Amino acid sequence: MQLTLRFERVASASEEVVVSGNVGTIDLGSPDPSQTVLVREELLDANPGRPGAPVSIPGMPIETASGGIKAPQYFVPGVAGDHGEPIAQYIAVGDYLTSNNLSANAHGNGYADPNIYVSAALGGVQTDGGTFNILEGNHALNVAATYSFRPQLHRSLTVTGDYRNMDVTAVLAPSDPNKAEWLALEANYGNGLTRALEHRQQYKWNGSRIFDPGLHKITLLSIGYYGKSHEGNLVPVGYGVQLNDTIDPRQMDQTHTSILAANDEWRAAHADTLSISGFFRTYNLALFSNFGEGLIRQSEFRTVEAAQVRDSHRFSSWLEIMGGLDYNEDDIHRDNLDHYLSADPKVCGPFVKVLANNIAIRETAPFLAAHADLGSHFHIYGGLRHEQVEMSNTDVLKPAGSFDLWRGFESPKATLAWTPGSGSVNWLPSASLSIGQAFFTEDPRIAAAGATGSAPSAFISPFERSHSAQLVLEKEAHSTDVRLTMGRTTTTATLAKIDPDTGLADDEGPGKLKFLTASVRHQFSFGTVQTVFSKADARADDTGMPTAEAPRTIFDALTTLDRLPFGLHARIEYEYVGHKFLDVGNANHPELYEAIPVGETRIATVRAFLDGRLQLGLDGMLARGYTGQTTEDFATGWQIGDPPPSCSAGSGGVPNEFDCGPTERSVGVRMVSWIGGSISYRFRARK
Repeated sequence: MQLTLRFERVASASEEVVVSGNVGTIDLGSPDPSQTVLVREELLDANPGRPGAPVSIPGMPIETASGGIKAPQYFVPGVAGDHGEPIAQYIAVGDYLTSNNLSANAHGNGYADPNIYVSAALGGVQTDGGTFNILEGNHALNVAATYSFRPQLHRSLTVTGDYRNMDVTAVLAPSDPNKAEWLALEANYGNGLTRALEHRQQYKWNGSRIFDPGLHKITLLSIGYYGKSHEGNLVPVGYGVQLNDTIDPRQMDQTHTSILAANDEWRAAHADTLSISGFFRTYNLALFSNFGEGLIRQSEFRTVEAAQVRDSHRFSSWLEIMGGLDYNEDDIHRDNLDHYLSADPKVCGPFVKVLANNIAIRETAPFLAAHADLGSHFHIYGGLRHEQVEMSNTDVLKPAGSFDLWRGFESPKATLAWTPGSGSVNWLPSASLSIGQAFFTEDPRIAAAGATGSAPSAFISPFERSHSAQLVLEKEAHSTDVRLTMGRTTTTATLAKIDPDTGLADDEGPGKLKFLTASVRHQFSFGTVQTVFSKADARADDTGMPTAEAPRTIFDALTTLDRLPFGLHARIEYEYVGHKFLDVGNANHPELYEAIPVGETRIATVRAFLDGRLQLGLDGMLARGYTGQTTEDFATGWQIGDPPPSCSAGSGGVPNEFDCGPTERSVGVRMVSWIGGSISYRFRARK
C-alpha cells in the first residue's frame, strides 16, 4: 500500500510526498525496502546562507573537503564518497531520475555537486541502497540520494545571513493555485567562517513547470548555476589558526552549469504508462588547489546528454512489469591537470601540463523488471539491466595512451519481501531480502604507458562492479517505527581518484563492506524524533587493511518540535562521525593515520507572523575539529609558516610528475561554530 501525505505546518508551500508504509510495500518505481523518504519540513538546512549541501540528511554526513564553493561529499558507513564517488545523486523530474553525478570529473573519479539547488525549492529527499533499483545506474554502488522539488511555491523573498555571509532568495510564482509553475532565484555572497576570506559569489536559478493536458503529465525543469570563490583548502590538522586556515592564498574555484530536463508521463491506457524523458547539461570547472606539493589547476568543460523511454503495464492487481532503455553520454573536453611553478603567494607563475585529455563515456542500458504480490504476505521484485559502456580517451600529451573500449555486463536485481498482515503473526516484523549488482565508470586518465589504441595494463576494465545483499527488518507500533538494515557489498578492483601531483590513479584492489544500521522514528502529537546508528567494517581483500577515509561509526539524532510556546517551531540535530582510517604509517610516522572524530549540533527555530506570511528564523551550529580529513604528501623541508609548498617538474623521477614530498601529514578543514538569522516574507497567501 502507499500513503499520500500532505504537510501544511511550517511549510512555505503545501507538500505532496508518496512514502512507503513498510518494507513490504515495494513497487516497480520503489523496489528497495531500505528506502527512506524525508520531507523537507522535517529537515535542517545543512548550510543556511552558505554554500554546500542544501539539507542535512540523517545518517548521511556531508563533509566539505576545502570550503568555498567546492562540492561537499556524502559519507555512509564504510564508504568514502570522494573515492570514486560510489554514491549516486539524482534529481526527480516527474518519474524520471536525472543524474547529477559527473563521471571522470577533472577533480577526480567522480563528482556530484549539490550547490546547484535553491534550498527553498526542495520538497524532500529520498535515499536508498542504490544497488537494488533497476532505474539507478552509474555510481549507485552503495547509496542513491534523490532530491525532489516542490510542485508549487508561493511568491516570497528570504534573506539569510550572519556577520560574514549573506544569501538572498526570491521565488516568482503565479497566484493561481491551479498552475504548477515557479522560478526560484538565489544570490549568495560571503567570506565563509574560517580565517581565510572566500570572497564568494554564487548565482542560481531553479525553475519548474508542470502541464497536465488530459492523459499526459509533462514536467519541465531548468537549473542554472555560477559560483566563484577563494578557498581555505586542507591544512595540517591542528594548525588551522597558525596558517590562517590556508597553506596557499591563491587557491580558488570557479564553476558554472546549466541543466534542462523534461519528462512526459503518458497514461496511454488504464493499465499502461509510457514515460519519455531526457536532459541536456553543460558544465565547467577551473579549480586551483595546493595539496602540499605546489599549486595545480584542474579544469574541464563538458556536455551531458541523456534520454530514457520506458513503459509500465499492469496485468492484474498482483502483477506488473516495466521495460525500457537508458542512454547517457558524457563528453568531457579539455580535461586538464596543470601544475604551476611559482611559490610566490601573489602570482601563479609559469605552468607545466601534467594531463590533457578529451574523454567520452557512453552508456546504453536496456532494462526489464517485474513486481508481483504472491498472496497477502509475499511480494517479489526482479529486474535485469544490461550495461553497454564505451569509454573513449584521447590523450593529448601521450597519444600512445589513447584508447577506445567497449564493455558490457548484466546487472540483476531482486527483492523478496514479507509482511505479517493482521493475522495471528502480526506481532512479527516485516522483512525483506535483496540482492543486486551495480557499477560505476572509472576515470580513464591513466598515466601508465600502454600500446597504441589499447588501454594501459592497469586499466583492464572501464568500470568497477559491486555485488550487494541486504536484509531489512521493520516493526511499527504505537507511532514508533523501528528499522534494522544489515548489508554486505563486495567490490571488484578499482582505481582511486587521480592524484593531483602525479597524474596517477592508485589501484585500490577488491574489497568487502559489512554494515549494520538501526533507525528509530517516533511521532508525537507535537513533532517527531528519529535516530540513526550505523557500524561498518570495510577492508581491502589483498591487504586486510581498512578502507581509507571511510567512517566506521555514524550516529545521528534529529528532533522536530512544532508546538513550542510563543508559536515557535524548532529543529535540533546531533551528528557524530567516529574514527576513520586514513593511511598506513611510514618511517617518520610509524603509527596509523586516523581521523579525529567529529561531532556537530545543529539547531534552527522559526516564528511565523501575519498568518504565516512573515517568518523570522535563527540557525546555528556547535562544532569543533576538522572536516574532510585525509593525508597529503608535502614538499621536502616545508614547515609551518613557510611560503606555500611547491616542487619542480620531474621531481619524482618521471617527466611532468610532481612527487617531491616524502613528508605525509594529516590534513583537514578547521570547523567553526556559528549562528545566523533569516527573514522570509510570502507576498500572497493561496486561497
